[in-house]
Amino acid sequence: MSILGKLFGSDDAETNALVMDEPRPDSFLDHGAQDVIGKPINRVEGPLKVTGRAPYAAEYPAERLSYGVLVRATFGAGKITRIDDSAARALPGVIDVITDYDTFIRSPGQGGATDAPPQGVQEVHYFGEPVAVVVAETFEAARDGAAAVRIEHEAKEANYVFAAHKDQGKEPKEDQIPGHSSQGNFDKAFNAAPVQIDVTYTTPSQNSTAMEPHASIAEWRDGTLILHGAYQMVASDQQQLAKALGVSADKVRIIARFVGGGFGSKLGIAPESVAAAVAAKKLGRPVKIVLARQQVYDATVRRSNTEQRIRLGTDANGKIDALSHNSLVTNTPYERYWEPVAVGTHFLYGGENREINHDLVPLNLNAAGSMRAPGEAVGMMGLECAIDELAEELGIDPIELRRRNEPAQEPEKQIPFSSRNLIPALEKGAQLFGWSQRKKAGTDRRGEWLHGMGVSSAVRSNQLMKSAAKVTLTTDGRAIVDTDMTDIGTGTYTILAQITAETLGLPIDKVVVHLGDGKAPPSSGSGGSWGAGSAGSSVYLACEKIREKLAKAMGVSVADMTLKDGRAIGDNRSVAITDLIDENMGVIGQIEPGKQEKKFHQAGYGAHFCAVKVNVVTGEVRVERMLGVFAAGRILNEKTARSQCLGGMTFGIGSAMTEEMIHDERNGKVVNRDMAEYHVPSHADVPHLEVHFLEERDVHVNPIHAKGIGELGISGAGAAVANAIFNATGVRVRDFPITCDKIIEQLPFDA
Repeated sequence: MSILGKLFGSDDAETNALVMDEPRPDSFLDHGAQDVIGKPINRVEGPLKVTGRAPYAAEYPAERLSYGVLVRATFGAGKITRIDDSAARALPGVIDVITDYDTFIRSPGQGGATDAPPQGVQEVHYFGEPVAVVVAETFEAARDGAAAVRIEHEAKEANYVFAAHKDQGKEPKEDQIPGHSSQGNFDKAFNAAPVQIDVTYTTPSQNSTAMEPHASIAEWRDGTLILHGAYQMVASDQQQLAKALGVSADKVRIIARFVGGGFGSKLGIAPESVAAAVAAKKLGRPVKIVLARQQVYDATVRRSNTEQRIRLGTDANGKIDALSHNSLVTNTPYERYWEPVAVGTHFLYGGENREINHDLVPLNLNAAGSMRAPGEAVGMMGLECAIDELAEELGIDPIELRRRNEPAQEPEKQIPFSSRNLIPALEKGAQLFGWSQRKKAGTDRRGEWLHGMGVSSAVRSNQLMKSAAKVTLTTDGRAIVDTDMTDIGTGTYTILAQITAETLGLPIDKVVVHLGDGKAPPSSGSGGSWGAGSAGSSVYLACEKIREKLAKAMGVSVADMTLKDGRAIGDNRSVAITDLIDENMGVIGQIEPGKQEKKFHQAGYGAHFCAVKVNVVTGEVRVERMLGVFAAGRILNEKTARSQCLGGMTFGIGSAMTEEMIHDERNGKVVNRDMAEYHVPSHADVPHLEVHFLEERDVHVNPIHAKGIGELGISGAGAAVANAIFNATGVRVRDFPITCDKIIEQLPFDA
């Protein structure tokens, strides 16, 4: 019996494990007869969601349930000298006021955890940091109790204003990419270049603003914590929570069957999980804590603001010889995470002389962490706008400029690309969008409106993560999939069902998928666009082994057996699959990265096209059309993949035009802490969006040949909008978001 079989109580479960050391050109998904893979199948969990029967974190029943509300610091930085909870304790319904939980809560899984057991918050590093929790019989009593708690403190000198402390940036430790890197002699090449671009772009802090707020229900059963939470990565979150509580990892079980969006904010545990767990243990009864929207903005991770200086030096034909992308990012003083702004810059374009640096500036603001496409989402807004500026300077079509700077191999590591369809995506998009009708900047005026088009490359690094899943073929002809993988709205339930159905030749309604339970085989989790490729590969490998066992039972080779509609066909025979097994057949599939990720550079590619109109009187911008063309390996479900790209493109509209977290410069408080003031795109902001996929199979990434797409859709999208605004107006705004005032102040008075 395998180790995984022992871990997950599967005495009969074999393991089919693969380290991705070699390409996997052959896949049953290419030859399956069930014909469900890649098809736009409706979400298998859709009926549960639309009827309200899909339970989210805050909706699980519990006996003697109590309610918690976090108490947050009302100052920016300092040392707590006293917490006066007497007024709160005197309120009817208040059960307890708890202050002795770990300082880990101010670092939601992004790298600032301590090893100490719960001890209480003493030093406050940002406004709104949770310092206590009030537990009551009702939510209303807990809310009133939290408002009644008074905190006394000694003020501490702090940094709240980015512009005033930019000189304090320091090289961070290597993370996804090196903090500082160079190749050749950038300064010499740039100074000698006939054509030079030297521009600085800034992007603000942003919040993920997932539909479902962070929520946890904690209950201790026989010394084990059962926590229903809104989390993306169950296995690692269990480890984080155990570490924060000072217990062993096997004493924590997180359940997250349905998650209402995350975008990175739920990658790690958030403060409510620790507070609920500590309170539940102390009181001996379940505790539910749901963050109010304002608390989500205060106490969960933001995307770092950035300042990006981009310098490009080319010959007269636009061939880049010198490339520099230097960025300043921010985080809370104790945090190690930094936004990898230029992760895409390393490989998107050629150029022998390169300089790519990041410096981290400590600020007393809420912690910065991963948000949808960390690095590319904001880094490509700077880079792709700079490329557009270079094209304008050279008088070259922006697509032609990108074609001239297409590298034959990864320009820094000098290794081949596993696949690369950037130029085909740009060319396909140009054809579909009518790019040839684009006019010179500022010349297409129709009444009070200026019209323009913009383009941007899209790129997102691909990653394979260690992941496991168990597939059980039952004697009644069903396949049951068990893994702690999560579905945060991306379609995981459906694509895992499709992979299983195609590989085992079963109707889709004969596949049952169980997700989000920490007692199941540990998966990659949902993050980094690695979920489908990683978790999907583990399911595929389990099914691959089951196919082998069925072929053996039938007395034929795997290659000579066809599985369809629950029947095995081979050797001129057709038999029911159930006739080939005497008992349930369980196999655990496991995938992990190997030499392929070192031998080949792996990424998804695409192109964004945008058409806007800008009012010359008000500066109002209307996005009229937007189109995306993407190549991300095998598309597992055309409908859910398209939805991911639509969401990413909408995200890009918000990044370009509306989204901005604003902090009070006196104390770091988030000023716009709800969706009335933090402006995500509304229906009126988003026109009809088109999404097209290029046919692609990447045999180097995993056995199902699929790459991530959820974050590819946002990467570069904001730049396409910004470039369209420039083409319409001739006005270049380098400080995002591009609001009316920033356009008006640059338009000629007589426009």
